[in-house]
Amino acid sequence: MSTISWNDFEQVEIRVGTIVKVEEFSKARKPAYKIWVDFGEIGVKQSSAQITKLYTKEELFDRQVICVVNFPPKKVADFVSEILITGFVLENEEVVLAQPERRVPNGLRLA
Repeated sequence: MSTISWNDFEQVEIRVGTIVKVEEFSKARKPAYKIWVDFGEIGVKQSSAQITKLYTKEELFDRQVICVVNFPPKKVADFVSEILITGFVLENEEVVLAQPERRVPNGLRLA
């Protein structure tokens, strides 16, 4: 594992947001959802996420998630993913979402 400087870490915008909308993403190559996350003053950003194995659409709604918000937009099929929703990938490719242990204001930056 390589090390990074504090300056490197500061360049990554990791913020919390609340999922406000979830749709099936049938055009994705692997099972995925289209997800919209509210970051408060930053606004609502969208992402494609392969998290269908452990989470239903209903379970995801109103859940807070930790996201990288300053990657360049990435086109996935006919959808533009603006953020990366973070999680832990298990050996069987199931993803366990990274979340704050209690509700915090949307848009708050991870320090």
